[in-house]
Amino acid sequence: MAQSGKSSAKKSKPSYVFSIIGVALVLFLLGTLGLLVIHANKLSDYFKESIEIQVILRDNVKENQALALRDSIATKPYIKSIEYVSKEAAAAHFQKEFGEDFIKLLQYNPLYASINIKANAKYVNMDSLKIVEANLTEKSIVREISYQRSLVAKLNENVRKIGLVILAISALLALVVIVLIDNTIRLAMFSNRFLIKTMQMVGATRWFIAKPFDIRSIINGALSALLAIGGLIGIMYFADRVLPELSGMRDYFMTGVLFLGMIVIGICISLVSTHRSVMKYLRLKLDDLY
Repeated sequence: MAQSGKSSAKKSKPSYVFSIIGVALVLFLLGTLGLLVIHANKLSDYFKESIEIQVILRDNVKENQALALRDSIATKPYIKSIEYVSKEAAAAHFQKEFGEDFIKLLQYNPLYASINIKANAKYVNMDSLKIVEANLTEKSIVREISYQRSLVAKLNENVRKIGLVILAISALLALVVIVLIDNTIRLAMFSNRFLIKTMQMVGATRWFIAKPFDIRSIINGALSALLAIGGLIGIMYFADRVLPELSGMRDYFMTGVLFLGMIVIGICISLVSTHRSVMKYLRLKLDDLY
């Protein structure tokens, strides 16, 4: 009987290896989608925060008034960055951009001084920007507010659509991940069914039988998650080498949360599936194991 148990234990080892690799591949797939979601949000924020809002000032505004308004606006919570551009600086930028000295031609500078704002991503939507615009136009030295309204509307509309698609894919993949990991663990436990039944037949309690399998499932789940995380780190390193700009958009906190979530998911699903399998084989009769 002991020899039979030893033989079963030996046969179970390859199943554990395949189980760890199988779960790691599934978690790697889930983690890849998680990274895409995180970077999609960061990319969306990047585009939103690159939209420039120009607070165009009246022609007779003195520089100290403009700087005072800039300093007042800079304290607002929606400000990402702010810059005062004088009439002379605006003319120099135009000349550099288009290569034409229009001041010499017109004999005056038709451009206006402005305060250029880049807002935090969460404020770059039509409702928030309308409130910002209404508050700024109340200032007597402000001539008008200029920004690409159609671009803001289109960007937010596309972000919502992409968000819904990613949410649907994430929900579907999460379900697939749970089913695949559960089936992988159950197949691994199938080779241990005689060992489980043998321990029960010699008088071992259910808790005594399940405990080593549960502990092993926790270790296997953690190993699978670490293998998947290692693969994702390799992908991230390769992506940074090909596109160095990605490293600037990296959200290390959310990536850390993703990795921690993968470890928790790997351990929990592995533990639940293993424990269910052990209980199932304990309830079956010996003849039903064949």
